[in-house]
Amino acid sequence: MNQQDVADCFDYRDGYLYWKGVSHPNKQHMMDKPAGSIHQTGYRHITWRGKVQKAHRLIFMLHYGYLPPEVDHINGDRADNRIENLRPATRSENQCNRNALASNTSGYPGVSWHKASKAWVVRVMKNGKTVVQQYCKDLELAGLVATEARSLYHGAYAKS
Repeated sequence: MNQQDVADCFDYRDGYLYWKGVSHPNKQHMMDKPAGSIHQTGYRHITWRGKVQKAHRLIFMLHYGYLPPEVDHINGDRADNRIENLRPATRSENQCNRNALASNTSGYPGVSWHKASKAWVVRVMKNGKTVVQQYCKDLELAGLVATEARSLYHGAYAKS
């Protein structure tokens, strides 16, 4: 897959890819329609040339002519594929910008209750290693520590 392949088959408009060319007469009804559908993971998937592709990766390829290891959604919304919301990322950078897990009880990414010490623990990772681990009795303080540490170690990819 290259930039020209994507450009030959799709038009980009406002975060969506629209079918430009179809290879089979039975597919004419797809012309100028948004390609793909939202998958249960929240990403828009497009079946193209016999493979399932994520729309944000095709959009990135169409605009920049290459595919980075991962494409990050800056605002965290997997369905928002506007080009200004997409940026290249490594796996580690992409993980820095992920939303809080559903099991998070503190309300702050990187902050969890440590039962044994009866305190909130802040853990911030960088490149697979813990760079900050701090215990706080106060939840709001733990949240501030986590926010500052993420900003320091994750830079532009820090989830706010």
